[in-house]
Amino acid sequence: MSKGLETRMKAHLESKEPLFGKDSPFSELLQGMVNQLLEGEMEAFQEEEKALDRVNKRNGHTSKRVISESGYLNIKTPRDRNGDFEPQVIGKRERELTSGLDDQILALYGQGNSIEDVRRLLGNIYGIEISSGKISQITDKILPEIQNWQHRQLRAFYSIVYLDAMHFKVRHEGRYESRAFYTVYAVDWEGQRDLLGMYVQANEGAGRWGLVLEDLKRRGVEDILVICTDDLSGFSSVISEVFPQAVIQKCIVHQVRNSLKYVDEKDRKKVASDLRKIYNAISVEQAHLALETFAVKWSNKYEYIVKQWQEKWGELMAFMDFPKDMRRMIYTTNPVEALHRIIRKIVKAKAAWVSDKALIKQLYLSLKYNEKSWRRKAYGWKAIQRDLLQLYRKRIERYKE
Repeated sequence: MSKGLETRMKAHLESKEPLFGKDSPFSELLQGMVNQLLEGEMEAFQEEEKALDRVNKRNGHTSKRVISESGYLNIKTPRDRNGDFEPQVIGKRERELTSGLDDQILALYGQGNSIEDVRRLLGNIYGIEISSGKISQITDKILPEIQNWQHRQLRAFYSIVYLDAMHFKVRHEGRYESRAFYTVYAVDWEGQRDLLGMYVQANEGAGRWGLVLEDLKRRGVEDILVICTDDLSGFSSVISEVFPQAVIQKCIVHQVRNSLKYVDEKDRKKVASDLRKIYNAISVEQAHLALETFAVKWSNKYEYIVKQWQEKWGELMAFMDFPKDMRRMIYTTNPVEALHRIIRKIVKAKAAWVSDKALIKQLYLSLKYNEKSWRRKAYGWKAIQRDLLQLYRKRIERYKE
């Protein structure tokens, strides 16, 4: 190392500026090391040629600029007259020093940054100027992984499956349109949570959910014990067609919201308290008594609430047939909504996406890099397993591994 480079490295350290990047002496040091390694490879190659009695001499260098995490490096690759030398540190046609830069780009994109944001951050952090097209090409490398994940084989049996959708704006034929992002979030027999699928459709509807459920069957799902949903019209009949044995649990939280939608402000707390007595009852009989009491008190003013609960009673109270620990897991679709909150938090600064492909790439990477937040075992699952075996032993034992 020259005295001048050593002095500049010391000054750079004292400046508290980023260690690597544009004009950094440390990047210059790395550049020198790479060039020295290439020279060492050429010397070893020449020794091999000499041992094989081959006549082959050096023939100057080929200069090129390559990308690395430390910024741009000016590389001089030695040449031989016969053109047989194949450098290993960085190949003849390679333009990136193996450094995990692609992984950095995918991680930045997966944290909700736009292509332009990623380009700017790479410039600020590493002093690298990469075109938006190049970054888009790098993120496209994840597409085969997404396709394999979307078509992977699933388990034959799941204890709980939550179905819900969220919506995003995507540019299509010069205008922005809404896209429904269908999420299938599940708990298997061992209590392990998993995301079974993500589907982007033009809109949400029971018929489209039917296609999603058929895809689950095609990928190996034979039976689901409980399916938790919101109150989308026609949803229950579609579920029953595909998984006729599944218990359908409509989300209590959604139902309460719908019930309170047109309640006078002065009555909201009282109505909410009386509704809570229904779904917090210890048995379906006590819940029904609480509904009758609610009807006596409020039906003159809020008859629509009573009718709502009466018409959907079976699917709203389905959770009452399960043990206490299981009830808290299925009476609401909150688990999948929590998953959606993770996504929204990551992409909250994003107003729209340029295509469906861009949307699915970013959502997949967002979930991949935040897997610890949603892929975990259900709390107290052993006790739930014991209770479920008492209730559904023959049905479950068909699928136990």
